[in-house]
Amino acid sequence: MDKVKIEAIKELLAQPKNIVLVAHRNPDGDAIGSTLAMQHYLKLKGHNARTVLPNDVPEFLQWLPRVDSVYKYDKQNSQSKKAIEESELLFVLDFNAFHRVGEDMQKALETYKGTFIMIDHHQQPDPISEFIYSDTSICSTCQMVYHFIDMLGDVAEINADIATCIYTGIMTDTGSFRFPSTTSTTHKVIGDLIDKGAKNAVIHDNVFNTNSVSRLELLGTALSNMKVLQELHTVYITISQAELTKANYKKGDTEGFVNYGLSLKGINFAVIFIEDEEQKIIKISFRSKGKFSVNQFARNHFNGGGHDNAAGGRSELTMEETVLKFTGLLPTYKKEISASYEN
Repeated sequence: MDKVKIEAIKELLAQPKNIVLVAHRNPDGDAIGSTLAMQHYLKLKGHNARTVLPNDVPEFLQWLPRVDSVYKYDKQNSQSKKAIEESELLFVLDFNAFHRVGEDMQKALETYKGTFIMIDHHQQPDPISEFIYSDTSICSTCQMVYHFIDMLGDVAEINADIATCIYTGIMTDTGSFRFPSTTSTTHKVIGDLIDKGAKNAVIHDNVFNTNSVSRLELLGTALSNMKVLQELHTVYITISQAELTKANYKKGDTEGFVNYGLSLKGINFAVIFIEDEEQKIIKISFRSKGKFSVNQFARNHFNGGGHDNAAGGRSELTMEETVLKFTGLLPTYKKEISASYEN
């Protein structure tokens, strides 16, 4: 973001304002971490800041500081609408197209009369706002929030709560700092966050070591459903609504399941298909190694997008039809999938 825009934002934030922070539907660690970090920061600066999410926070993130203050648009609709309507500034965090919040909340954003500020690291952003901080080379929106606060000259004001939220988002979006998007700058930021009060071991334990028996049983089901297409260097997993119901599924329970496929030797492309009867869709997560862009694959074929190595999509076909469509596409991409840096 250039200096002119930063100075304009400083001017916008010079006096106390009503501010709302929004992230995408089915929020992950980066979405929740970035919104809560900005909420904490803006409150420190004297603003009335409130996070409004399209739906609920996954259980493994419900320990984050002030997560209990979040409005859920689907369950607290009137409070959420009022907060948005009365706000003067609205921060769009970890998404760059209004459809990512769901149809009902999308309408509220499209009719919003205040000023938007977007901070996001996904590819091909929509022109949502005059103020757009977009950088696809940065590993997470949470790292961008750290840099944004630094641009405003306030990095020294990052306290333990802000540091904890930012650390959580960076850790979850980088696969615990193992993805290629993790740079030396990321590690420098992480070091500073630890110095400012982020308890790295506690955060990791809170996110990854709070499994329920039912979640592990669901993981067992997912792995038993896994199909390996060795010649195409591809793995896919299916989970039906019946299997989710049997395992007493809670939001966030399938987080990370898709990555198990990529742990297999010779596999460069992993996909998970999850049936969602409420939305009447098949939710899809794509992961890849090397140069194969799942962002472009998802955009081209499954109404989705994201990053080169991690993206999401959706299908309104049945599970069987969706899988048939997917497997039918694979031969066309065989050369690209096999040309991973792993081979």
